Amino acid sequence: MNRKSKIIIGFAVFFAALLIVLFFARKQFVGGPGSPTVEGSRAVIDGGIKIPGWNGRVDGAEERAGMTLDAARLAQEGDALHVTTGPATTYWETNATASGDFTVKATFNEPKYMNRNSHAHPYGIFIGGNDMGTSGQTELYCAAFGNGKFIVRGFGPEPFRMNGLLGDSNNAVHRAAGRGQPVTQDISVSVRGNKVECSVNGSIVASYDKAALIGEGKLKSTDGFFGLRFAHNTDVLVSALAMSKD
Repeated sequence: MNRKSKIIIGFAVFFAALLIVLFFARKQFVGGPGSPTVEGSRAVIDGGIKIPGWNGRVDGAEERAGMTLDAARLAQEGDALHVTTGPATTYWETNATASGDFTVKATFNEPKYMNRNSHAHPYGIFIGGNDMGTSGQTELYCAAFGNGKFIVRGFGPEPFRMNGLLGDSNNAVHRAAGRGQPVTQDISVSVRGNKVECSVNGSIVASYDKAALIGEGKLKSTDGFFGLRFAHNTDVLVSALAMSKD
């Protein structure tokens, strides 16, 4: 085999190996559940859950990196919940469960867009929470970014993705005027019959059959706990969190 052939084969092997690495790392892009971070999750000051009756769990990847709930903060601020992360975290109230047909909604106000990060990070609603607070925790969430994008993701208990690799753009999702500017999103997740829908600011941005969400590697059920979901390094005020039966 001549030298030129060896070089060509060497490059082919290198690129094949690179493609394999990227394939197995595909769910590890920033913004996905359990994903590594670009700037790293930064623990907050005076962290922990400051409201009685609330619970939380940081993502498995954050736990493996040594992060705990004390590295994020959930506190009452007037009529709003003030959440500051820290590690990517899920929060729920002790008795906050829903079954059958229902809608969970809340308003999310990011007072200073990208206050704690170098790029947009999402926050939103989760449903279908089971085995909460354990390594087997399952949930489905719809979350919005202040740049006009949204994601639908879950844990089953390993991370799974329901829409675009880095989320999808939708005109219904509000965009901040710039870094440090406020942006607000009304987010809801509804279960109606065999459909699960995510709405942002009054418009349905994603709809799925239940069958696509339940099963091996996904949800146990759309019944279960509901609550709030935040990516790492966010600073958000949440108001009007409520569940209604449809």
